[in-house]
Amino acid sequence: MQSVETQSVTKTSKPSTWMVIKRDGSQFNFHEYKIKAVLDQLGLLKADQAEVMGDLETQLAALSEISTIAISKILVKVLREHNFKQAAEAYVAYRLQDELDWKHQVDPVQRINRLVANEDTLVHENANKDSKVFNTQRDLTAGAVGKTVGLKLMPEHVAKAHVRGDIHYHDLDYTPLSPMTNCCLIDFKEMLTNGFKIGNAEVESPKSIQTATAQMAQIIANVASSQYGGCSADRVDEVLEPFAKCNYEKHLKESAEFIDDEDKQKAFAVKRTKKDIYDAMQGLEYEINTLFSSQGQTPFTTLGFGLGTSWIAREIQKAILQVRIEGLGKEKRTAIFPKLVFTIKKGLNYAPDEPNYDIKQLAVECATKRMYPDILMYDKIIELTGSFKAPMGCRSFLQGWWDENGREVNSGRMNLGVVTINLPRITMESHGDMDLFWEILNERLQVAKDALYFKVERTKEALPENAPILYRYGAFGKRLGEDESVDELFKNSRATVSLGYIGLYEVGTVFYGPNWEHNQAAHDFTVEIVKVLHDKCVEWEQESGYHYSVYSTPSESLTDRFCRLDTKKFGKVKDITDKEYYTNSFHYDVRKHPTPFEKLNFEKDYPQYAAGGFIHYCEYPNLKQNPAALEAVWDWAYDKVGYLGTNTPIDHCYKCGFQGEFKATAKGFQCPDCGNHDPKTCDCVKRTCGYLGNPLQRPMVHGRHVEIASREKNMRLTNEQ
Repeated sequence: MQSVETQSVTKTSKPSTWMVIKRDGSQFNFHEYKIKAVLDQLGLLKADQAEVMGDLETQLAALSEISTIAISKILVKVLREHNFKQAAEAYVAYRLQDELDWKHQVDPVQRINRLVANEDTLVHENANKDSKVFNTQRDLTAGAVGKTVGLKLMPEHVAKAHVRGDIHYHDLDYTPLSPMTNCCLIDFKEMLTNGFKIGNAEVESPKSIQTATAQMAQIIANVASSQYGGCSADRVDEVLEPFAKCNYEKHLKESAEFIDDEDKQKAFAVKRTKKDIYDAMQGLEYEINTLFSSQGQTPFTTLGFGLGTSWIAREIQKAILQVRIEGLGKEKRTAIFPKLVFTIKKGLNYAPDEPNYDIKQLAVECATKRMYPDILMYDKIIELTGSFKAPMGCRSFLQGWWDENGREVNSGRMNLGVVTINLPRITMESHGDMDLFWEILNERLQVAKDALYFKVERTKEALPENAPILYRYGAFGKRLGEDESVDELFKNSRATVSLGYIGLYEVGTVFYGPNWEHNQAAHDFTVEIVKVLHDKCVEWEQESGYHYSVYSTPSESLTDRFCRLDTKKFGKVKDITDKEYYTNSFHYDVRKHPTPFEKLNFEKDYPQYAAGGFIHYCEYPNLKQNPAALEAVWDWAYDKVGYLGTNTPIDHCYKCGFQGEFKATAKGFQCPDCGNHDPKTCDCVKRTCGYLGNPLQRPMVHGRHVEIASREKNMRLTNEQ
């Protein structure tokens, strides 16, 4: 049942123009649909509802200001006056239960008890955390307390909207209890050039690429422990180039002592430098995969590369790909991190006659064997986001930004957090009434705005000493003094804060049926929804000076959470909640079988309004013997989408030698030939919500989503294509 929340009403003339002041001081328009929803759930007929509403509004209009208690009392009074005594008592009982439920949500003891009991929704809420290890368990315990305290810290109407499932306040286990930032592009160039400090160690600029990558690993570990989101190294091939050049110059000097011929000296130096580069990139891959942040997980790290043109930059690019193809350890397992993002640019590596085309070919091979790298289309990223840069972690993008000197700045910038709106819920609450849909959406956008504003204000309360690596030693670019405000790095749109959304497929289904993908009116309607989110973000930025952006939420556990809550509220709704998951942002319905070209053509119109975060990915059969098919999709997509991932079967059973796709069963994934599902002798890698995970080591989201990952075998590309 939907409650009438704590509020006061400041009247002007009619209910639709009344301003509602809630218990925490926030102001909203008065919405009749909320009370009508209550009456629906109480079982009143439409004719009876009209009488009750009319009487209720008459009594409200007679008062100058009305609190929640008064609204609830008047509603109960009117129900009784109309002889709906049973309904009145049911509403009173519901309000009491609602208050008890709220107290339960903000009770740290009950949440810790759920954690101790290994409740699935808590221990498996993050696909990148292994809840069996001590440091993760410690982080989950701290997070359980952090969530309950965080709910008390934020505005009550925001907290209750999160608990109900109207919105999702992301990373509640870390923020607002701590004023942490989310994800970032680390300014490695600044730090490696000018030195930095970690703990008690003053670190000087490296004199070799091996030392540079070792320092990068230390920076990544420290940054990941000082924020809660992903971190990226943008243009890593170009950033590391000067340090590899140091290796070359050193080898060239050494060779002169033993070799007289100048050409042979250079050849020797090049050969040794290439070996150094490969060793350094292999070391970085192993270091990242053996790191654990204070959150109890491998740091979510992304390496962006592909634009360097010198022979050294080319060697770094090739080494990154060759190391990934080689695999980890003696069993040559697929590395989950770092996420690799390779840039395709016309004139550089797009076509066979271009200078770096051979590296693109290597990237294609790598993607067929290891799923990464994902692809950035250089020109399209500039069109969508205003400048070129890698994503921060999974899919969060900064927008083009120039400092007071007119210098374009990407690395050293960050995101301050995400709040996601539950679009399928709004659609079901509207009962197919499009006008009501827009009314409810506008109300939820106000709640989301308040939540995001609170995120920004809370993050500004951090002190430089809280995270020295970020604020004082270069990770965020500009180095602050100990007494400076961290807001210097956030304001004037330097940072982003993101409005997320989920379930456009379900929205279209309510209004146009479950097969609306080729219905132009349905497509235009769903694009318009994202445009409305975008326009609101522009409005909020103009008001505040902080850059609000629309973020196509990766969903992960949210694809389950929102659906579970809505199933409880609306029951099993065909093609909506009966699937037991919601569709990721703007993506094509995973149960259908479009070609990659159909899927991308359908999805390409949304990121223009969701430039704060987006990714497209297509699923293919095994492409190891047909890499040209994957390249054909990349080439076709170049001027249509900005960010494209590959989903192809790469599972490997070391017991019987099977390579391909493991079978999804009730017990999880297993080798289709011998039935093996032991993570010690299997390498099972699946892509969910845009990035990779190993469901044999831990469920990717929740148990049921192991099956969902298998269901996402829908985008087919035949060898002929």
